Amino acid sequence: MDAPARPKPSRLTFWLLVGPLVVRVIASYVGDALAPTLVDKHPLWLISLNARNRNLVLVTNELDAWSYYLVGTVRLLVADPLFYLIGYFYGDAAVRWAERRSRTFGGMLRSIERFFEKASYPLVLLAPNNPICLFAGASGMSPPVFLALNITGTIGRLILIRWVGDIFSSPLDVLLDFIKEYRLPLTGVTIAITGFLVWSESRGEGESELEALMRLEDELEEVEEEIIHEHEVELELEAWEAAEAAAHAGDAPGGAEGTGADDAGSPSTPGTPGEEDPLP
Repeated sequence: MDAPARPKPSRLTFWLLVGPLVVRVIASYVGDALAPTLVDKHPLWLISLNARNRNLVLVTNELDAWSYYLVGTVRLLVADPLFYLIGYFYGDAAVRWAERRSRTFGGMLRSIERFFEKASYPLVLLAPNNPICLFAGASGMSPPVFLALNITGTIGRLILIRWVGDIFSSPLDVLLDFIKEYRLPLTGVTIAITGFLVWSESRGEGESELEALMRLEDELEEVEEEIIHEHEVELELEAWEAAEAAAHAGDAPGGAEGTGADDAGSPSTPGTPGEEDPLP
């Protein structure tokens, strides 16, 4: 994904980008753990902590339109410009970091990256997730265009979820009544599940999202060094191939020209058919 070279941000700027992402991840864990307690008592708190689609669907009928759209839009948009700027400043290094983040989804991200070059605007509009926003920055998409597409797509997503919540309001009310009745045990279950997921991510072969963000600066530097090394190897290979081509080109035509020159410069035998006497 080619984009113009840009100066790297200062360390302070870098952590001003990554710090809110770290807070966002922690808030998402808290929202997941306390969802049964917050879903009806404090629905705005829930979507402020974690605006997953399921949370938005559960609370949409509990909130007035103004609160739903304002808080939902801000919460969904908070990370997108930050990932866009990381991609904008770090380019190919950021893209490669995203691909390596997950062995499971790395191949899919490479496919999305190739498709992004052909359909960047629809992807940002319809699926403005973290990798897509990072790709948008790395590709050099104009900030005003990115913001216009991102905000429009996010509001469209909220409108769709609001519509779905209205259609299925009766089943959602039944589900909310069930959560209210069994709030305490369900909260215990969600806390246990969230804790287990965080623990398993930290103990697994890959990194958790939080660990990846904390190590992002070092990992980006490592990837940049790899890219520079690969570029140097490519330049050396191109130089070697050019030298080989020049040597072969010099051998083949040069040998023929040299033979012709020798023939022209050697004394000719008078009367030999097809030969002319040298000029005086």
